[in-house]
Amino acid sequence: MPVFEYSALNIKGKAVTGVIDAESAVAVRQKLRTSKVFPVSIKEVGDAALKKETGTLALKRPFSRIGLSEISMMTRQLATLVGAGFPLVTALDTLVPQTKSHAFKKLLTQIKNAIMEGSSFAGAIAQYPGTFSPLYLNMVHAGETSGTLEIVLDRLADITEKQQALRIRIRSALAYPALMTVIGVIVLTLLLTYIVPSIAGVFSEMNQVLPTPTRLLITVSNLSKSYGWMLLLIAGAAVAILRGIIHTTRGRHLWDTLLLTLPLAGPLIRKLAVARFARTLSSLLENGVSLLPALEIVKNIVANTLISKAIESAIREVGKGQGLYQALTTSNAFPELALQMIQVGEQSGELERMLNKIADVFENEVSSSVVGMTSLLEPVMILIMGVIVGFIVLSICLPIFEMNQLVI
Repeated sequence: MPVFEYSALNIKGKAVTGVIDAESAVAVRQKLRTSKVFPVSIKEVGDAALKKETGTLALKRPFSRIGLSEISMMTRQLATLVGAGFPLVTALDTLVPQTKSHAFKKLLTQIKNAIMEGSSFAGAIAQYPGTFSPLYLNMVHAGETSGTLEIVLDRLADITEKQQALRIRIRSALAYPALMTVIGVIVLTLLLTYIVPSIAGVFSEMNQVLPTPTRLLITVSNLSKSYGWMLLLIAGAAVAILRGIIHTTRGRHLWDTLLLTLPLAGPLIRKLAVARFARTLSSLLENGVSLLPALEIVKNIVANTLISKAIESAIREVGKGQGLYQALTTSNAFPELALQMIQVGEQSGELERMLNKIADVFENEVSSSVVGMTSLLEPVMILIMGVIVGFIVLSICLPIFEMNQLVI
């Protein structure tokens, strides 16, 4: 059934907009007038435009227009409605007016229409891989096959909420150091570009030999004032070149290798990738996806090529009959603690529960480590800024002290 966007006036004369599905524009007008809403303009939304807007044509930018929080909220609400006995189409129809995002409204309407035309829920959302991840698609498919869709949707909502919560905690911990860095750079730029040159002009008129720190400060100020724009261009070009290199296969491999070898950030990046691996694999196994297809899905979401290759190697070994622990031990990509817990899970027959525990342990470690690092980073940044500002003040005051001595 076609989907239409409309703008209209209600009985109070207030402008309203929305999305509605109907056989034709005439049917849309009749529906709106029945609801005491008077249409001003009606426009049909095509499939191609919808898919482009929601991300199907931009597969490298998942959730580019529809946020993870919106997906999570919709999933939780849909699980509640389906669990309460609502048919899937009715549940989706109920969610459309409650959705704030205009693009998401159109997407849900299109999914509902696909289901009404005979498609499964998994088949309908498979048309939008830029919005719904492979994990989401495969878990929904498993839920529909096993008749436990409401349970699967609840677990999907839990996964997305935990990912969002961890992301928010990390961003919150890094917000203050980032703000301090930006403010520090702005202050130093103003000092070196405007304040120091004016003071240097006063010193140059005195025909006096300036102290070494003062000469060094003036040199840095002149360079930043004369060539600052060039430094910005070089920095921008370097960032663009680096991004281009990272988007190549070899460049991405080298970048991921570098990230994992960083002294402080490397272990955190590894733990975060392993936590994502464990959480996703556990959810897939709990919902009836067998181990090999589940590993194929997880391989593409760990966001690190080294760990992805380790999982790819493990897939081959598991296919030959080895256990997951033995298959992952051949690589050095996974921490020893994770491997030991996987071994215990396989031996006890509770692999899914142990994978969830691995995810909980590593996510908590990452969160606490980031908070600890930022608590140490703050005084270090204040000390560095204090040293730089102190050097500037000393460089300006030294010639004044020397002039006072000459006068005396």
